Amino acid sequence: MSLQQEIIEALGVKPTIDAGQEVRVSVDFLKAYLKRHSGLKTLVLGISGGQDSTLAGKLAQTAISELREESGDNDYTFIAVRLPYGVQADEQDCQDALAFIKPDRSLAVNIKESVLASERALKDAGITLSDFVRGNEKARERMKAQYSIAGMTKGVVVGTDHAAEAVTGFFTKYGDGGTDINPLFRLNKRQGKQLLKHLGCPEHLYLKKPTADLEDDRPGLQDEVALGVTYEMIDDYLEGKSIHPDSARIIEGWYQKTEHKRRPPITVFDDFWK
Repeated sequence: MSLQQEIIEALGVKPTIDAGQEVRVSVDFLKAYLKRHSGLKTLVLGISGGQDSTLAGKLAQTAISELREESGDNDYTFIAVRLPYGVQADEQDCQDALAFIKPDRSLAVNIKESVLASERALKDAGITLSDFVRGNEKARERMKAQYSIAGMTKGVVVGTDHAAEAVTGFFTKYGDGGTDINPLFRLNKRQGKQLLKHLGCPEHLYLKKPTADLEDDRPGLQDEVALGVTYEMIDDYLEGKSIHPDSARIIEGWYQKTEHKRRPPITVFDDFWK
């Protein structure tokens, strides 16, 4: 088996999908998890205004709405959380995403003061953060806030990780990568767009260029620039298509060096890193 085939199998990507069926798979998955754990009543998700959180948010709200109707239990709730660092440049997209999702409850937690306080405490201890590491600090502070909200609302933190992100390890370890349940896992970026189109999402929310927007020195840095390969190439690779060897090497390089991000903490029984 080639490395490409191993990766496709590990991430569960299909070469083609039926968008309606995949919506149903994700919604039923979220519902089944909550029903299996009777003490859990809430889904919590950070909304950034980008494709992935918009899709995960719509799926989560759909699952919660169906659970309430089917069970008669009005405690089931979806909480959408805005987590800006100061003022977010694409705030209008965030509001448009919320208007599309129509969450049961919407909260806003500005993480800037928390991140700056952590940075000051580290500096007092002799550690000065680089701009890149500060970006990871933002991602982890966002996840910390979501877990605090989930902890107070009998909640589960929903993730936005998908195959095109997983293959490159393009997420912060124990930040946006540290969630409870990932309804988009198995879908690549192209397929996520298909689901949003099927759900009637405004086009500008899934046609915009993806950005993690974590670095102060390079605000709005596009994912594809940071990765050195386009999502179109990544999606083609994950669908089993032949792509330019240089692009394939970049994707496989990212996959191999970020393997630790897709695993629990390393133990003496692990050997993938040797």
